Amino acid sequence: MLTEFRNFIARGNVMDMAVGIIIGAAFTAIVSSLVADLINPIIGLFTGGIDFTNNYAVLSGEVPAGASLETARETGASIFAYGSFIMAVINFLIIAFVVFLLVRSVNRIKDLAEKPEEVSPPEAPPTPPEIQLLTEIRDALAKG
Repeated sequence: MLTEFRNFIARGNVMDMAVGIIIGAAFTAIVSSLVADLINPIIGLFTGGIDFTNNYAVLSGEVPAGASLETARETGASIFAYGSFIMAVINFLIIAFVVFLLVRSVNRIKDLAEKPEEVSPPEAPPTPPEIQLLTEIRDALAKG
């Protein structure tokens, strides 16, 4: 079993996957900052300064009025954190769109790198010997 595991780890695909996961984690941090630091304030302008992250509803328990989501969670009350969900959806949409743009760009670069071979017009099939003979006879009769 250890030999199989070593062979599995030694394959190039596993290393590619590991690099992808590490880059994905770093990319997630960038997107989270983009949403929290840039997009949330812009959305807040259009919604009158509302920050979705701290939007929640108390299902049961007591939470001080105007408390942040973190404070509400610390009280032990049952919280319906719809604002966090909205932000998670926005994060997902942004990540999906950026990945789409990235894949689209990579595919275009691949297409440019793999230029199709020049296609020459197909050669005419050779004339059958019977047709050649008949053509020669016709030409000889036309001269004579």
